[in-house]
Amino acid sequence: MLKALHHIAGAPRIASDGSFLDVHDPATGLCIAKVARGDAADVEAAVEVAGLAQPAWAALRPSERAAWLFRLAEAMERKAEDFIELEALDTGKPLALIRDIEFPRALANLRFFAAAVTQFASECHHGEAGLNYTLRQPLGVVACITPWNLPLYLFTWKIAPALATGNTVVAKPSELTPLSATRLAELASEIGLPPGVLNLVHGRGEDAGRALVTHPRVRAVSFTGSTRVGREIGAVCGGQLKKASLELGGKNASIVFADAPREGLAETLLRAGWQNSGQICLCGSRLLVQRSVFDEVRTALLEAAPRWVVGDPRHAETRLGPLASAAQFDRVCRAVREAREAGGRILLGGEPVRLDGRCEGGWFYAPTLIEDLPEDCPLHQQEIFGPVIVLQPFDDAADALRLANATPYGLAASVFTRDLATAHAMAARLHAGVIWINGWMIRDLRTPFGGFGDSGLGREGGLESLRFFTEPKNVCLPI
Repeated sequence: MLKALHHIAGAPRIASDGSFLDVHDPATGLCIAKVARGDAADVEAAVEVAGLAQPAWAALRPSERAAWLFRLAEAMERKAEDFIELEALDTGKPLALIRDIEFPRALANLRFFAAAVTQFASECHHGEAGLNYTLRQPLGVVACITPWNLPLYLFTWKIAPALATGNTVVAKPSELTPLSATRLAELASEIGLPPGVLNLVHGRGEDAGRALVTHPRVRAVSFTGSTRVGREIGAVCGGQLKKASLELGGKNASIVFADAPREGLAETLLRAGWQNSGQICLCGSRLLVQRSVFDEVRTALLEAAPRWVVGDPRHAETRLGPLASAAQFDRVCRAVREAREAGGRILLGGEPVRLDGRCEGGWFYAPTLIEDLPEDCPLHQQEIFGPVIVLQPFDDAADALRLANATPYGLAASVFTRDLATAHAMAARLHAGVIWINGWMIRDLRTPFGGFGDSGLGREGGLESLRFFTEPKNVCLPI
């Protein structure tokens, strides 16, 4: 059985009390690994060595730190199949999804921020009050806390800019999906990354996570996860006057106007709602369709849906794997059951999928389409992280805006229309941090990423990440 250990000062380490947590393969329901159950003592050890390593790491030129990130990406690429296999084992994702989308993005994160930090320029002002220039200096020891839905993808998204800007990192991946992060930490040591620069502490949020967030020597927390936990982290960081970047949930709308381009539309809408079994914060789980074309779009969705095959993640034809845990499976089952009781009409799915053979104990749920839900139904408001799309008709742009913004979340939205004026007007008024026009999940890593309201605080990506992980210092020469 695999064991995922802490990685502190460049070496594997068991938990301070020797305890472990079980790790399950969502596709089979079986325990496939043990992960170290970290606590405050483990966090203390990791923060201590990170603090000792930080001055020397910060003293390197940006190009030298960038070279380490490029070297790590190259080593990952050489071990691609190992990482893909671990990620599939950990998450139950279809191999094709990891190989074609998520692993390449993890590599891109490392390489992007390696290149970006060499172009990270500071500001200079003159002519008003002397000559002023701004230094952008690392914070020190920072925490990167990542979720279970995109383990490697989001792990590299956080550690890359933190390391590139001269910080040392103590990272805590989800205890549900610890394998790929552990392998990456091991690989960093194998290529010779200085001990203490990248440290990994496993464990539950209430134990290792809380100890990491509350540690006084941790000067920033980059967190992706639930809104409930994000609020708690924000309160702690506010009390300690340290930075927090909180990328939380979403209840995102895909808005289809009558003049929307039809080519590939149904496939894009289903992908937006069902990719990774709906377990992406950016998923378009609310589908708003102009009333005059509602029946047409619904028919197109039902015709395209059979291509979304639920099955063993190792099979080439599988597009939907299992939900990530038994708790997540129960949550989706409960939400759909409540939607049915509220009067929702199940057009497709709405029930667990039981597979034969290797995956008979897995947590699979059928891709689901629901319509006729009352506007105040919780499924319109609450993120459930499952392959469930709810259809709502709207009359005009004002009605679409009202429905799209009728949620405390504000992460993303998609607008489908041929009319440029409509696209711009909707984008300006939608309460969301990321707006796509005639598409979904089109990502330029230079752009700011984040949401409004219950979807979080702050922005990551491009210069936003480099600025978050640095402290600006103004220097004035009175000339």
